[in-house]
Amino acid sequence: MAARGLVQSMATLLLKSVRCSCLLRLSEPTLLNTVACRFLSWTPRSIKRLSKENIGLVNNLVNLGVDVQSARKRQPGVLKKMITHEDGLIGFLQAKGASKDFVAGIISRYPRSITRTVEHLEKKWEIWHGILKSDSEILKVLERSPEAFFRSSNNANLEKNVTFLSSLGLTPSDLARLLAKAPRTFSNRMELNQQMVDYLHDVHVSLGGENAEEFVKLILTQNIFVLIQSVKRVKANIEFLQTSLRLSDKELLNLLQGIGADILDLCHEYIKRNFRHIQLKLLPLGCTDDQINSFILRYPAMLYLSPKNFTNKIDCLLKTGVEVEQILERPRVLDVSISTMASRIARLHQIGYNFQSFGVGLLDLSKTRFEVKFEKLQ
Repeated sequence: MAARGLVQSMATLLLKSVRCSCLLRLSEPTLLNTVACRFLSWTPRSIKRLSKENIGLVNNLVNLGVDVQSARKRQPGVLKKMITHEDGLIGFLQAKGASKDFVAGIISRYPRSITRTVEHLEKKWEIWHGILKSDSEILKVLERSPEAFFRSSNNANLEKNVTFLSSLGLTPSDLARLLAKAPRTFSNRMELNQQMVDYLHDVHVSLGGENAEEFVKLILTQNIFVLIQSVKRVKANIEFLQTSLRLSDKELLNLLQGIGADILDLCHEYIKRNFRHIQLKLLPLGCTDDQINSFILRYPAMLYLSPKNFTNKIDCLLKTGVEVEQILERPRVLDVSISTMASRIARLHQIGYNFQSFGVGLLDLSKTRFEVKFEKLQ
């Protein structure tokens, strides 16, 4: 107890001493003392954060032309690592034909790339090269999506995915499309890809199909983004299509084996919202539920259109004097951008083209074919 009392007394005296010292400093008209006192008492968070970073690494990245601020926002933990391989990464990619600026951009956008060893990069490049065939093609994918190449550190899983996807009957060109446009397919755990394939196989069987392997292949080649979605999302979309469009099992199977596969990767809530908006827009125009369902079945990709985009295109056509029935018969006209649609309508009006008599078929032609047709009409 005596010792505790002695400590408390000393602490009290020390606090009084410090308080007096601070009061004396505050009374002095010296800016330096005031600033120094505030600085020592109050360390900014940014300084605390930066003090945890590997300053040598940060300086090295700056010298390499990396946008460190961008890297810090994307993956701040990388800048705190004591062991990285940025020099090896630069040497490796430059040997493949990349410029220094190209590599700096890769690191800026995906800092975790500097954590991969040269041995890891060589092995992964070898696997990718077996699919894309050239260094330049791989560099194109890296430029578009550096995460695709550097996200996974599991080369063994990558090899498993290549073997598994090949076993489904996908050709080298199919695999190249997957790797170029949906590369996360290959960084997925192979078991996840297996789950999706098993689910699609079961869907085919449940709908009365007779060739599940071919069905799976059709889905994966028609929509290369399916494998990077969850089974839950794809299942919800398939069930929604059957219920909302009132399809029999056979009709649903035919839809999925054809153009219906295009929308299976969409967000489920997005599909439901857009479907509902199509109904809300067309029902007041005199369309029946059956007409609307047939309209969507002819071109399911219209479910990609946002409510605003769909409305603008329908209104643009109707203002031109196009009948709603003509739109129902030619749903692909909605695939044309609103600016292209308006431009073509204006040009056709100038030469007296009658949409009621000749339909809207000219509007969704390719640019080349439209110009040929337009020349003949003049």
